[in-house]
Amino acid sequence: MITLLAGGSVLPLVASVNQAQGATPAEAAAAACAEVPSETEGPYPADGSNGPNVLTQSGIVRQDIRPSFGTASGVADGVPLTIELTVVEAADDCGTPLSGAAVYVWHCDRLGNYSLYSPGAANENYLRGVQETDENGTVSFTSIFPACYAGRWPHVHFEIYPSLQEATSAGSILKTSQLALPEDVCDTVYDSAGYDGSIANFSRVSLSTDMVFRDGVSLQLATVTGSLPSGYTAALRVAV
Repeated sequence: MITLLAGGSVLPLVASVNQAQGATPAEAAAAACAEVPSETEGPYPADGSNGPNVLTQSGIVRQDIRPSFGTASGVADGVPLTIELTVVEAADDCGTPLSGAAVYVWHCDRLGNYSLYSPGAANENYLRGVQETDENGTVSFTSIFPACYAGRWPHVHFEIYPSLQEATSAGSILKTSQLALPEDVCDTVYDSAGYDGSIANFSRVSLSTDMVFRDGVSLQLATVTGSLPSGYTAALRVAV
């Protein structure tokens, strides 16, 4: 098994959340290593399972996923968002960093469009990228805050691969899931310039009714820090 951590020392944070909900320390520790729910990759993965395969293209391995690469030249504008993930072994201690794994992330732009699929973005490949975990099991992507489009809570998709070679050949996937963004930050971002279309959509969705997160979001809700002027950092811990 593998555990995906984000944002440094997270087990105490998870424990405190669970304890606040009435869990014992032992139950909180178990929840800290609980496996993240497997979720649909959705209709726009670009991993070869539904149309285009961006994973085998030169340029997909990158830290900054805002610009397109290759023959595409578009850049996704929006409030800056850093996505920080750390992969660790979920052995007895549930915390040994796993170096050499790979993480593929993708999400919509501030208009709710997915590159390679949506009208107006079909010729772009921005907001998609792969990175190999370092010696600390860490990856960090520079991106923008995604929109809220009709019918879905704001989210980021991710796939975990056992190695960079597996990822860039669209090979064996260890886990496919989604990261949810917190309500208070979404409210702030969607009140800023460029996100006008998200305001009405966000008012009509909730975590309890979202098709992905309605069965529980505690293992998928990111911790977000930062501000609108300086940008945000989203951190998540996920056991796989």
